[in-house]
Amino acid sequence: MAAETTATAPAPGIVIVRETRGGTFQQEIISGAHHLLADEPVDVGGLDSGPGPYDLLLAALGACTAMTLRLYADRKKLPLKRVEVRLRHDRIYAADCAECDTKEGLLDHIERVITLEGDLSAAQRARLMDIADKCPVHRTLQSEVDIRTVEWPPGSI
Repeated sequence: MAAETTATAPAPGIVIVRETRGGTFQQEIISGAHHLLADEPVDVGGLDSGPGPYDLLLAALGACTAMTLRLYADRKKLPLKRVEVRLRHDRIYAADCAECDTKEGLLDHIERVITLEGDLSAAQRARLMDIADKCPVHRTLQSEVDIRTVEWPPGSI
């Protein structure tokens, strides 16, 4: 990993997540100049001081989807006035997913509902819905992801 530029501002491309010790689950997230809190709801022992991890994942997918649609619509000069993306994460039985490769056990399921406002033709709407699946976060979530975990500094106690 690249070195941080300061104690509170990580180098570009680096996100730092660390305990605040302000609650059982509360985490401070630092991305450049941006500071957020992540937490769990009160009913599972958190303080509900910020979105939970799956909420942040959904937010990343929703933001990327809306940004991708805006970029495409602007480039193609489509009359897209506004995009809204609503998302929900669940676990479903694999047997209930006809198009999934996994057929046993549970799998993660994300429902994404996109509202396109504007005087768009049926063909433009259909194209925008195709483009939604091309957002980089969507592609990442559907691809094989290699996550490597190391301790820093090595051997620290």
